[in-house]
Order: sequence, then structure tokens, then C-alpha cells
Amino acid sequence: MAAITAFSALSSPISPPTSSPLLSSPPSLSRFPNVSPFPSLSTSRRRKIPACSSINNGDDAVEETRSDDEEESRETLMLSVSPLPLLLVATLPGAGTVRSVIGPFVEIVKSLNLPDWLVHWGHPGNMAVVLFAMGGYGTYLGFRIRYSDDIEEKAKAKDLHPKLLAGMFFFFSLGATGGITSLLTSDKPIFESPHAVTGFIGLALLTIQTVLPTLFKDKPELRGVHGILGSGIMALFLVHAAFGLQLGLSY
Repeated sequence: MAAITAFSALSSPISPPTSSPLLSSPPSLSRFPNVSPFPSLSTSRRRKIPACSSINNGDDAVEETRSDDEEESRETLMLSVSPLPLLLVATLPGAGTVRSVIGPFVEIVKSLNLPDWLVHWGHPGNMAVVLFAMGGYGTYLGFRIRYSDDIEEKAKAKDLHPKLLAGMFFFFSLGATGGITSLLTSDKPIFESPHAVTGFIGLALLTIQTVLPTLFKDKPELRGVHGILGSGIMALFLVHAAFGLQLGLSY
């Protein structure tokens, strides 16, 4: 009897479930619309997850999406870290301050209607003369002071060497102002190039190089440091000149 009852229950048609008035209500009557309270966040974070046939596949898709987000954040962090801005902040005055100070002089230069080639290449030409004539010959005299056996030649070199290098330091400092003026006249950034960074580093090292001879009397061993540092400064200014040529050809 129980078997017949079970068979009849299985063979009877299954009636569809009655629809609930809450489920059949139109979307406009819903009191909780599916809208994020932070639309800007929901828009920026929204990602399409591929359709999944199982829960495990869905978990894999979510993990893959999270890993993509982590990779993007790591990549953005790496691209945002650069040693040059830190170096500029530590060694250079603000670009806005320099623009405001040199701005009136830049306007005077613009009003003179000078030839473009003179404004563009005047600074590199003058600095090349200072680097190779004063710096190069001054470096040669420094080596003659150290290695020459001729007393008269060494005396002349001792007299001329500091004068040439002091003139090089003066004209390089003055030339930095000319280079900034040239860039501002062409409406170009002034501190964002390797040429500017190497120039300010070179001027700082020249300042140290100028102070060292005053310490030779008490510390004669600093003469060797003076010679090595001077050779390094000249090599740095050669790199500086190469960056300057690259900058001049870029605009």
C-alpha cells in the first residue's frame, strides 16, 4: 500500500509555485535600489569577472583580479619613485622662485628681438670656451705643479692655476643664469633635465675644490684629494656638456 502511495505521488504533476507579490513588484517600487552610496569608488573599482561554471572557478577569477590590482599598484609605485626629483628638492631652489626672480630679465631679453640662434646657442658656446680654455688649461697647470721638476715652470703654474680655476667657477656660475634665461625665453622647464642636475653638482664640487687649498698647510695629504677631485670635476663637466648638447638639440 505504501509503495502504491509513493508511486502515485511521483507520478502526479508538480504544480508551479505561486508568485509572491514582493517578487512580482515592479523595480520602481523597490525601496533599496542597487546603487552604490559611493558612485566614484564603485566606478573606479568595477571590473568584469568572467562567467564561471562553478564556485571554484569564480574564486580563481576573483583571485586573478586581485592579483592584477596588486600588480598595477606595485607598478604605479615603482614608476612614481625617481631619484632626480629628490635630488632637485635637496639641492636646487624652487623653479617658481627662480622664474619670478629672473622673469624681468627674461622679458628684457625677449624685447631685444635677438636672433634665435644667438639666444639658443649663446650659452653653450660661451660655456664650451670656459670649459676647455680655462678649465682644461687650468687642469694641465695643476698637473705641472705636481709633477714638474722645473722650479720656474712650477712657480708660474702655482700663480696661474688658481686664477684660471677661480675664473672658471665665476663664469660657470654666471653661465648658469644665462642657461636658465635661455630656457625661460623658449618657455622650457629649467630644472628637469640631467644637464641642470650635473651643472649644480659640478658647481657644488667646485666650491669644495676651492676650499681645499686653504687646508694644505695643516694637512698636506689633501693635495692628492685636490688633484683627484679636480680631475673628477672636469670629467663631470664633460658629461654636463654632452647633456647640454642633447638638450639644445631637443627643441
